[in-house]
Amino acid sequence: MTTAEATGWIGDPASALRVEKGFDLAAVDPDATPAYRGSKADGVDDLADDSRLDELQERLYAASRNQATDQAVLLVLQAMDTAGKGGIVRHVVGSVDPQGVMLTAFKKPTPEELAHDFLWRVERRLPEPGFIGVFDRSHYEDVLIGRVRALAPAEEIERRYDAINDFEARVVASGTRIVKVMLHISYAEQGDRLMERLDRPDKHWKYNPGDVDERALWPDYMAAYQTVFDRTSTAVAPWYVVPANRKWYARLAVQRLLLEALEAVDPQWPAATFDVEREKERLAATMSS
Repeated sequence: MTTAEATGWIGDPASALRVEKGFDLAAVDPDATPAYRGSKADGVDDLADDSRLDELQERLYAASRNQATDQAVLLVLQAMDTAGKGGIVRHVVGSVDPQGVMLTAFKKPTPEELAHDFLWRVERRLPEPGFIGVFDRSHYEDVLIGRVRALAPAEEIERRYDAINDFEARVVASGTRIVKVMLHISYAEQGDRLMERLDRPDKHWKYNPGDVDERALWPDYMAAYQTVFDRTSTAVAPWYVVPANRKWYARLAVQRLLLEALEAVDPQWPAATFDVEREKERLAATMSS
């Protein structure tokens, strides 16, 4: 089954969501469901019914156990607060075998990390061959909050765009496919989701008073994201902007992008490193009455 054959899909989501030359973030409707015609119920069913992702991930991981691959996949998730990164991790990445997943949630840099170039800590968390790596936030924080909050001089921020492109080109050349996703929610939707966290005691742990401070800088963040797309959506590592007001669509779309990356890798089951027929004989001998 290809990515366009599942119920509800009317086109290739990668083509519909890819950032191309002339892309305008302000023109993206966060409520839209590009390339998908189904309802929420259809989307939930499609997300649950697709076993292809699990199979391909298992093949990739199995090949790495026999040192039969140098391939990996890296999913980069960027978004404003409440956009649904955690839901993607739980409902999409969580559907595959966790032993083949490397998840990193990047936080404020430690003193040790600050003593190195901004990409130092990122390179250390790249997925090993055979793994799906997931970055919950990433090196892009250094040109997003870094720019908005002026955490580095303007000339350093400028240097980082080219440094990121060079870094990602090297990563791709080494065998890792990069899927960069920005989950795009509206200002109003973020407000509703933050209020829900305050209204529900079981969600208070998710709330951070600093979220409102960052929300006040929304236009600045949108401008920073636009610059990121203009400067770092490349042929080898393009950006995908996923409308995320509808959580079910965002999860389904990221699942499809991840699936397409694995289909491109096309991992195969590794050949046995032993004589299968001989092992059958030996095992059968232990099973004789």
